[in-house]
Amino acid sequence: MKQIIKEVFQAEEKVGEILKQAREKASEIRRSVEKENAEKMAEAKQQAREIIHTTVEQAKKEAERTRLEKLEHAQHEKDSLLKDKKETIDNLVDQICNIIINTDCEKGKA
Repeated sequence: MKQIIKEVFQAEEKVGEILKQAREKASEIRRSVEKENAEKMAEAKQQAREIIHTTVEQAKKEAERTRLEKLEHAQHEKDSLLKDKKETIDNLVDQICNIIINTDCEKGKA
């Protein structure tokens, strides 16, 4: 009977040791997985920062290109309006000059 009890205690000790080793191994695996996850998260964050930086740079370039296009378009419109107005003013001046010349000619005849 003592022998059976002794064997049961030894078996419990072995089981306890095996459980302790299993817990240590599980803890080691968990730490390893957590470390790997942290490294992957850091890498993903870095990639996200790079993607954001690239996207922002592209957006800035696109915004600058659009701004320059709008400025050029506005300049063309301004030039076109000034040209149209210049022709109108020139025509008005010509008409006024003709009226004055005609009025002077008619006064000279009278």
